[in-house]
Amino acid sequence: METISTFAKKLWCVKKQLILFLTPLILLPLLFGLPEKEGKCLYVVLLMAVFWCTEALPLAVTAMLPVCLFPTMGILPSKKVCPQYFLDTNFLFLSGLVMASAIEEWGLHRRIALKVLKIVGVKPAWLILGMMITSAFLSMWLSNTATTAMMLPIANAILESLFGDLATLKENCKVKDETEARVKLHALKHKQTEQLNTAEEIRTESEYQMKVWKGFLICIPYAASIGGTATLTGTAPNLILIGQLKSYFPECDLINFGSWFAFAFPLMVFFLILGWLWISFLYGGLNTRLCVKKQDERAQAEAKAEAVIDEDYRKLGPINFAEGAIAFFFILFAVLLFTRDPKFVTGWSTFFNKGYVSDATTGVIIVSILFFFPSQKPSLSWWFDSRAPNTPYVPLLSWKKAQECVPWNIILLLGGGFAMAKGCEESGLAAWIGAYLQPIAQVPPAVAVMFITAFLACFTEFASNTATIIIFLPVIAELAMFVKVNPLYFMIPATTGCSFAFMLPVSTPPNSIAFASGHLLVKDMVKTGFVMNILGILSVSLAMNTWGRAMFSLETYPDWARPVNMSSTVTDIQLPSVPPFNLTSL
Repeated sequence: METISTFAKKLWCVKKQLILFLTPLILLPLLFGLPEKEGKCLYVVLLMAVFWCTEALPLAVTAMLPVCLFPTMGILPSKKVCPQYFLDTNFLFLSGLVMASAIEEWGLHRRIALKVLKIVGVKPAWLILGMMITSAFLSMWLSNTATTAMMLPIANAILESLFGDLATLKENCKVKDETEARVKLHALKHKQTEQLNTAEEIRTESEYQMKVWKGFLICIPYAASIGGTATLTGTAPNLILIGQLKSYFPECDLINFGSWFAFAFPLMVFFLILGWLWISFLYGGLNTRLCVKKQDERAQAEAKAEAVIDEDYRKLGPINFAEGAIAFFFILFAVLLFTRDPKFVTGWSTFFNKGYVSDATTGVIIVSILFFFPSQKPSLSWWFDSRAPNTPYVPLLSWKKAQECVPWNIILLLGGGFAMAKGCEESGLAAWIGAYLQPIAQVPPAVAVMFITAFLACFTEFASNTATIIIFLPVIAELAMFVKVNPLYFMIPATTGCSFAFMLPVSTPPNSIAFASGHLLVKDMVKTGFVMNILGILSVSLAMNTWGRAMFSLETYPDWARPVNMSSTVTDIQLPSVPPFNLTSL
């Protein structure tokens, strides 16, 4: 028995090497049991899916496999694969990341966070709301990982001022008798606890405070994941959607930065409110103190927490020239993206040749300015003052800082997703799989949307959201064309659902960062995240069947999705005809 245990431990130590060696061998039957080109492409897709889900190779390295496998296996020539890694979508994402690094460089994000917390106040439910609003807003522009990493220290500082030391708080939750209660009372530092006379009161109050503490920590990664869905640059799956729309449906111009924001921002706000109500209810923040002022021991702690926020904000001092400049370019960045081609009015892109200017053009123009715009206020007198210090010129952002802050591996991951999608399209694999998903065509369209969103929300609990959408979006696109439903009706919920990973610490980096604080248990995240997933699925379904339906004309099958855009493979599959979905029956 001991020998078996030792051998199992050895296997666990080399599990990644075993996956790298065994997976290609296990998948070999696909090359012989399926149509040639579809089988080869499915082999590569499943190989990459396994490597992505297990991280047997770094995600970015797996993303580069199409460069070597697609050409050598005869799926796609190299000259078609390599350009997928630097589409204009990648440059839009890159410009968003560079802008985020400039915001972090000058601390503008911290000023925004503290200002919001000053506005909402320090009562637990309102403070949770403030944390969620700030995290969601920052995550619209920064990565959700960076947002979570920045907000958690702020949350911990506020919590310590509210409830004291966490270790002492945990001990108080275990108080059992009067003697121990007296010892704890002498050990406590905060005045409010001196008014508690029994062990039961100490334990009850401490358990309440621990619940609120967990609510604070868990709301930040959840809000960061929700907030990233509101903008195209907020999370990678949104950009994957744009890239694959351009690949499958070149004539589709319905989705750009402005139109996506008009659809996704109300959805984000609605889901954020639902999430706040659920987290506040679950972790003790919803009570009469939400609206009624009460002078008691908690009021003293809240006043102290408010003082901490005020002091931290005061330490920032008045807004300096660099922060003001970054704020200006940040607002200009957003305004230009919104107004390029907003659809409901004429955008500024009409001043240029049609189809020449994209969101990537806007992003690169703005972030390029950051590399030469001064971080200190220019002064004409400096040129004529011999006593003025000859300090070196410092721009708002240096390339060294951009290199350090931009996660270049995500750029490669995006490119790998576009390359995989191109291979699925050219080989006919997506059409082949989509045609065999015929049973979905028999359910009402609203149910199909909920099913797709739920499936991807569950799958992304175990794989990165980028990898998940890369794997499934081509299949969903072909499925929509096969059953004659507007492809956006399936593709948008799938994309949004990939960001709803709330149940496990490993689901997404923000969850991992919050869990690593040591104050959350897996059961806390599962209990909270399960309901969050349900709320997210219902919110997406509501959005798609109300304002989304009107914005994108989802009740009709568009001309840009006619069979001329489909892979020829689908016409070779002999399956019973499927009637088109009729959304007007909703």
